[in-house]
Amino acid sequence: MPTTLLGLLLLAAAPACAWEHWGGDRGGQRFSPLAQITPANVGNLVRAFEFHTGDLETRTPALMARTKFEATPLLVEDSLIFCTPFNEVIALDPATGAQKWRYDPKVSPGQRPGNRYACRGVTYWVDEQAAEGAACRSRIFMGTNDTRLIALDARTGTPCADFGANGEVKIEIGKPLLWPGEFQITSPPVVSHGVVVVGSSISDNMRVDAPLGIVRAFDARTGTARWSFDPLVHDGISAGHANVWAPMSSDESRGLVFLPTTSPSPDFWGGKRPGNDEHANSVVALRGETGELVWSFQTVHHDVWDYDLPAQPTLARIDTGEALRDVVIQPTKQGFVFVLDRDTGKPVWPVEERAVPQGGVEGEMLSPTQPFPTHVPDLMPQRFAAEDEFKFLPIIGSPSCDAQLSGLRNDGLYTPPSTQGTVIFPMTGGGVNWGGAAFDPVNQILYANTSYVVHLVKLIPRAEAEALKPPPGVDFGLQTGAPFAMTRKLAMSKLGLLCNKPPWGALVALDLKAGKILWRSTVGTTEDRAPLGLAFAWGTPLVNGVAVTAGGLVFTGAMDAYLRAFDAKSGEELWQGRLPVPGVANPMTYLWKGEQYVAIAAGGHSESGTTIGDSVVAFRLARTGEAPSLWSRTIDRPGGRFRSKAIVSVLALALIAAAAWRWRRRATPRRTAG
Repeated sequence: MPTTLLGLLLLAAAPACAWEHWGGDRGGQRFSPLAQITPANVGNLVRAFEFHTGDLETRTPALMARTKFEATPLLVEDSLIFCTPFNEVIALDPATGAQKWRYDPKVSPGQRPGNRYACRGVTYWVDEQAAEGAACRSRIFMGTNDTRLIALDARTGTPCADFGANGEVKIEIGKPLLWPGEFQITSPPVVSHGVVVVGSSISDNMRVDAPLGIVRAFDARTGTARWSFDPLVHDGISAGHANVWAPMSSDESRGLVFLPTTSPSPDFWGGKRPGNDEHANSVVALRGETGELVWSFQTVHHDVWDYDLPAQPTLARIDTGEALRDVVIQPTKQGFVFVLDRDTGKPVWPVEERAVPQGGVEGEMLSPTQPFPTHVPDLMPQRFAAEDEFKFLPIIGSPSCDAQLSGLRNDGLYTPPSTQGTVIFPMTGGGVNWGGAAFDPVNQILYANTSYVVHLVKLIPRAEAEALKPPPGVDFGLQTGAPFAMTRKLAMSKLGLLCNKPPWGALVALDLKAGKILWRSTVGTTEDRAPLGLAFAWGTPLVNGVAVTAGGLVFTGAMDAYLRAFDAKSGEELWQGRLPVPGVANPMTYLWKGEQYVAIAAGGHSESGTTIGDSVVAFRLARTGEAPSLWSRTIDRPGGRFRSKAIVSVLALALIAAAAWRWRRRATPRRTAG
């Protein structure tokens, strides 16, 4: 089929320009057919508005220090709609950012959720059976940090009285929690054929007998329970959850929902869950109306590395070289990309079972092999070796890194956790994380953010665990019910630098058909973390994702305070838009009254130690008579603040030196002739 015809066919099926779903469309392609902003004019973007949720003013600093503003706004019903970390739902005017309505579910500030206060987004659904203009014909669904499923009128923000009890359903967990925040909902639900499906986020490494990771479905009109599905088969094993905390996808024509499932509890010891832990660490396809299992494909067998599936499965139609084929694309924390047939779950290209390191701790039952894709290349390196250590000062080296890494077990990918300590690379956060991948259906290119960070995991015998008091920066999990507790920390020097060589975050472009990495670009600088605003282009870890447009651009945030645009063909960084704090969220783009906007939630990320804020920022092209300011072209660029301070300092020193020289000339007595 000619490329141009293929492009037209695929573009015809592209998601709407409004951005009605968390991932752009139901299948999470994060692609927009908008082409008003291009590589040629992206430098003319100006800030359209900045909206503050008010959290910084109304919440205590201690409470804000437990937030992650990860929301992606939707443009629906002529409003930009998103949720705050505290599950307030806000609708804005798409052009000005003026607030139109607001709903507050009153989530308790004492909830102390294990995965911080977070809400990645809301879900939009239209009830085609309801009369035009009827209340709640169009609905916004949201899961909350305190385990409620809420339905609001998308036009007014009023709770839908016919859904559950005054617009909400309380999720029944089935067992007492260790504390109120052990169980929460962080990702948006999906709606398929009138059924709303919701997952859960359950605190890791607390106990073997953790709450079950049941996926629950409710009637989208009434809130009545429809079905439930537990990804973990419990026959003969003792474990709690293999939950779905990441965003899900749906295929309306097939009536399927696609779940990315997690590792069973606890993460780092599986002696009480022998075998492969069926449907854990898997892409699972269910009938949306009934919950019937259609197929399941496992990406990790018997996971003891916290390599759960963190990303929304991307539904796409790809050219395999033989024919167009409907597929599910699943990126992983390890940097793999699995491409599966959407109807059967079978790999489109071969996946090999390869031998992996063995020799787990006492009682462990490791899988002898793990699945490896063969055609699609890894998005990143999967082994950390001595030569990969970052020697910031080559002569001195990194003594603190040497001390941390010395004596640890490091046999490459899938090295088992150990009592001596184990190097985990890619780290347990990825690789690819919840931001997922973006797919350009016209050019058939996949784009994904990746993190390059080393985790150090150590198993602590139970007899030693009770008295252990880990220092700050070390994650400690009791893993109650297992013979080992665990500690986990980033491999980081005393200077605050990661122990592995940069880049620490990169955007990757992948040609699936050719099985080829097209380019890899570093994303982010040290400007917002380093002394004096030094902007080393070393990249930052990237848990968030990207948006790609038909205009030939890829937009992404990072852990420095910029929204960036990259050339989709070459990977060249073309533009940076300064944000009040880092935008560790997925950007989105929309068309409003003839103008294309790009928006991102900029509220920082407390787990990563960034500055915390409460903003949503949008950019558009400069209008007639407008132009990007000199400040935005110079100071508001990576390194601009350091350069300006350096210039001012040099000028100040020069003025001081000149003044001192003049004073000395005046103070020195002149000799007279005689």
